[in-house]
Amino acid sequence: MPLPKRRHSKTRRDKSRTHQRLISPLPGTCSHCGEVKLSHRVCPACGYYNNRPVVEIKEKKEKKKK
Repeated sequence: MPLPKRRHSKTRRDKSRTHQRLISPLPGTCSHCGEVKLSHRVCPACGYYNNRPVVEIKEKKEKKKK
């Protein structure tokens, strides 16, 4: 198997690695309530997916301060 005759510089190595990065998922909006949510997932605020109720969301109880 052939080997490189000379070593690649750090700049050349780093240029090839510029496209190897993590991309955070882009959020979308819920078509039912307008809240921000991840695409292709049930809305955590209203429980709708694709304009249909999928999950029943329980109301959160507020904690009382002492």
